[in-house]
Amino acid sequence: MTEQALIAQKAPYAAEVEAEKTYYWCACGRSNNQPYCDGSHKGTGLEPVAFTAEKDETVYLCGCKQAKNAPFCDGTHNKI
Repeated sequence: MTEQALIAQKAPYAAEVEAEKTYYWCACGRSNNQPYCDGSHKGTGLEPVAFTAEKDETVYLCGCKQAKNAPFCDGTHNKI
């Protein structure tokens, strides 16, 4: 059975990413290393979302864990 994702925060995380590097966004909300996965999802039925940065930049990663285009913030936190 899949558990519900926890809301880590009701705002996005501004994260500096490096081109060509792969990151694992925490989808469960349980990581102590937000917004990235630390393995806390084990046993929840939820999995982290891998993404590879296209360029060196600041991205805004979802903190509420409800975004439709995860791992990126889409403003969903404004409705919860």
